[in-house]
Amino acid sequence: MIHWCGTGLSAVPGLRRLIENGHDVMVWNRTETKAREAVGDLTNRILAFAPEAVEAAVQPGDVVVSMLPADWHVPLAKIAIAKGAHFVSSSYISPEMRALEDEAKAAGVALVNEVGLDPGIDHLMAHDLVRAYRESDAFDPDNALSFLSYCGGVPKNANAFRYKFSWAPVGVLKALRSPSRSIRQFSELNVSRPWDALGRYDAPLDPPETFEVYPNRDSIPFMEEYGFEDGWKVKDFVRGTLRLNGWADAWKDIFATVETADDAELAKLADDLLKENAYEEGEPDRVVLCVSLKAEKDGEPVWHKTWVMDAWGDERGLAMGRLVSVPVSLAIEAVLNREIAPGVSAAPSDPKLVNRWLDEVQVLAQRLMRVDLV
Repeated sequence: MIHWCGTGLSAVPGLRRLIENGHDVMVWNRTETKAREAVGDLTNRILAFAPEAVEAAVQPGDVVVSMLPADWHVPLAKIAIAKGAHFVSSSYISPEMRALEDEAKAAGVALVNEVGLDPGIDHLMAHDLVRAYRESDAFDPDNALSFLSYCGGVPKNANAFRYKFSWAPVGVLKALRSPSRSIRQFSELNVSRPWDALGRYDAPLDPPETFEVYPNRDSIPFMEEYGFEDGWKVKDFVRGTLRLNGWADAWKDIFATVETADDAELAKLADDLLKENAYEEGEPDRVVLCVSLKAEKDGEPVWHKTWVMDAWGDERGLAMGRLVSVPVSLAIEAVLNREIAPGVSAAPSDPKLVNRWLDEVQVLAQRLMRVDLV
């Protein structure tokens, strides 16, 4: 059985896909009414979320899915290990989750994280690019490498605020408080405030489009995750966030508030912003994701490919929801099929799974292609 916990903005399409595909799913949500609004037309197997109730229901071989706030992931993962069940989440692997590696292996269960949009689909693209580069005639350990990964959810029809909220607004604001670490021009770049490292990115869309971008979180550990070797010469390595042009100017007052606000003030600001900048019923959102790897020899590019994804809301609902939750559902199916090894892991690097999942993403996005820029 699949125990799916949480039916928020970015959870429903993947959940509906699993139920429609005939999987045995129990839906847990803090508010039963909201869960029934989301999937009540497909199932009546909906219960009020409580950790002790989930624990009592989980059986060996089940999959526990957390689409709840991040502080629930580790407690639910521990329940899964204790019951001999697997765990899946779209969120980043925290140190506390990573610390469960030995316990998960000993129990023979998989704790799979980072299988949403970003992180998730971006990982698949990165693994594909590194594999393609290694297999190319241009591969040379002495080449200088530049890796860029930018993702953003933006309104398809731009507003004055240059942004609309398709997930919890307080999470968006808290993310602005996160310092970042990346590599620029062969040197480590540490930034305490995202807007201090704002740059420009020319996305190879059709037609080409320019966005504001900034580094996000700690990019450097992902070099190992993506298969970069210690001896490689890394010129740039950035995982970052993409926003519409004009975003920084529109948000300058928000930046000032975020720096000094306590959690209560931040929550109030988030509520106010959501009232003013929420998507209207049927209004399309947009998600742009570009993942690029370039190799240079003697200052000249010898290999350069970029995955480009452009998706927007349509009759299926918001793009953000399906791009986060459908990959989660793919990870659940891979776990049930024993295609992912026990232990703590992120989105897979196995070419078979990467290619299969990207084929599924092709259906979710209006545009998805790997562009050769050399």
